[in-house]
Amino acid sequence: MTSVRRLSATSVLCLLVPCLLALVAGCGGADEQAAVTTPGGAVSQQTSDNDGFRGVGLTQPYQMPDLTLTDTAGRPFNLVSDTDARVTLVFFGYTNCPDVCSLVMADMASALTRLSPQVAGDVQLLFVTTDPARDTPEVVGEYVDRFHPAFEGLTGPLPRIKAAAEPLGVAIQGTNRLPSGGYEVGHGSQIVGFTADDKARVVWTEGTPVDDLVSDIHALADRSG
Repeated sequence: MTSVRRLSATSVLCLLVPCLLALVAGCGGADEQAAVTTPGGAVSQQTSDNDGFRGVGLTQPYQMPDLTLTDTAGRPFNLVSDTDARVTLVFFGYTNCPDVCSLVMADMASALTRLSPQVAGDVQLLFVTTDPARDTPEVVGEYVDRFHPAFEGLTGPLPRIKAAAEPLGVAIQGTNRLPSGGYEVGHGSQIVGFTADDKARVVWTEGTPVDDLVSDIHALADRSG
């Protein structure tokens, strides 16, 4: 089984999540509003503000996709069998993102330092690249380690990454060429919070107060037993 990286109380996290409307960030270009969709493509109505979370609770939890990607050591990593923490957080982004992804990580870093020791040691963050053409396992590994060595970075074929993102309501758009000759990648700027049964219970939008993130992570841990 693939070894699992765990977050400690001093871990730096990458978190950000949309609800009924998700911000699809070009990470430096013009922002667009895109609806969070269900696997069938319909706008999600499975949200509630009355489920004990300060973020957006899911009345019909998303199921973790049973797909295998590649971790930073080049090993297979299955999103179901290799996630056994009480709380698993999933964020889709990319290493060349100049603003949104780093801002999310900074907010979560602050949140993680405020978790109780019992919870902080049993939280797992998965950073899934939306730019596998540039984000090799080595590149993703260097990126996540800038924040904390306990973060797990994942990459793989783009169709498989999109297949993992779609059932979680995360939009991944095509590339947008820049005048410099490079490109940016449009992606849903969200984090999805799972309990130990591989069900997503809550999502957070950009700018969620750190105190709310702390409260919700503790609530997820409590629901995991």
